[in-house]
Amino acid sequence: MKKTLSILVIISIVLFSCNDKKKSADDLKNVNNADLNLNKDTYDPGLDWKLAWSDEFDTDTIDKTIWNFQEVEAGRFNDEWQRYTNSSNNAYIEDNCLVIKAIHKSDVHGMNQYTSARLNTANKYTTKYGKIVARIKLPQGEGIWPAFWMLGANIDENGGDTPWPQCGEIDILELYGSKDDGVVEANIHYADNSDSHAMMGAASYKLEQGKFADEFHIFELEWDANKLAWLVDGVQYTSVSISEDELSEFQNDFFILLNVAVGGAHAGRPDATTTFPQHLYVDWIRVYKRNE
Repeated sequence: MKKTLSILVIISIVLFSCNDKKKSADDLKNVNNADLNLNKDTYDPGLDWKLAWSDEFDTDTIDKTIWNFQEVEAGRFNDEWQRYTNSSNNAYIEDNCLVIKAIHKSDVHGMNQYTSARLNTANKYTTKYGKIVARIKLPQGEGIWPAFWMLGANIDENGGDTPWPQCGEIDILELYGSKDDGVVEANIHYADNSDSHAMMGAASYKLEQGKFADEFHIFELEWDANKLAWLVDGVQYTSVSISEDELSEFQNDFFILLNVAVGGAHAGRPDATTTFPQHLYVDWIRVYKRNE
C-alpha cells in the first residue's frame, strides 16, 4: 500500500519598508495605537473615525492634482538658506513614499547653496476639523528643519484675502536638528485681539531613546471646534483650546504643507557635522472625520 506524504511549506516575508501599508480590515481592528510596531504600518484611527481623504503615494510620480510645488528663492522665509524648487531631484516618489530631498549644491555654505522642496495642497484640498495624520521618517542634523503643517486657506499668497498670521497656522510637527533630533514640536500662530502676531508657544515630545530619523513615526492632529490636540505614535502630548473669539482663525478651512528647510533664524545653520543629502520620507498622509 502506497502512502502519500503531504508537505506544507509556509514562506513568510516581512517587509520593513513603505510598501507595508496594505493591511486587512481585521488586522487593523486589532491594533492599539499605543503599541505601534514602528517598522510596520499598523496604524488604526479608531472606531470613531472614517477616512475622508488620503494620498498613499502609490503612484509613479507626485500627484499634481493634489500637490503644488512652491518655487521660492532662498531667504524669503525665516532667513532660510535653501531655495525651494519644482525639480524631481528635490521631491519624488520612491518605494511608495513621498521623498523630500535637501541637497547641498557645493562646498560653500550660506544662502542659495542648498535646494529643497515645499509642497502644499492650496486650492486643491482643504479641511476644517478632523484627524490629520501622516506616517513620516524625518531627517536629522544641525540646521535641518523639516515640518508637517497647515495654513489657513484664505491666506493672500495663494489668492486669498488674508495675510499671515491672521489666516492662522497649525504646526503639526517641526523638528530642529540644531536642538535635538529626538524632539518634535507643536505650535499655532494667529492674530490676537490687537491684530498682532501671537502663538501658543512650542510644546515638545521627546523620544525615550534614539532619533526620529531612525524609523517611521505617526504624527497626528485632532481638531474640532473646541480644541487642537497633538499625538505622536498614539500618545497625546499637548492640546490647546480654540473656542475663544481671539482664535477664530481655527474655525476655517486649512490646507496642508510638507517641507524641509535648511538653516533659518529659528533652526540654526548646517555645520561640518551635517551630512547631505537629507531626506524626509512620507509613507502616507490621511484625513479622517468623526463618525456621526
